[in-house]
Amino acid sequence: MVQAYILIQTEVGKASAVAEVIAKIPGVIQAEDVTGPYDVIVRAQADTVDELGRLVVARIQQVSGITRTLTCPVVHL
Repeated sequence: MVQAYILIQTEVGKASAVAEVIAKIPGVIQAEDVTGPYDVIVRAQADTVDELGRLVVARIQQVSGITRTLTCPVVHL
């Protein structure tokens, strides 16, 4: 299982709506709107890195109102 935090920038005023839509996507564990340089932080999981990439590109980045994403895979050192 691969998990990642996905940091999302949105159009002005869209953070809450974006978080609400993303929270319903299969593979998303949690989606919260936050303050700071990013507007939404998502915790997601998939079976493989490739599936995680498909989740981000094909599902999350397609949500209306998103301007930029940064995916940070969780590592266990």
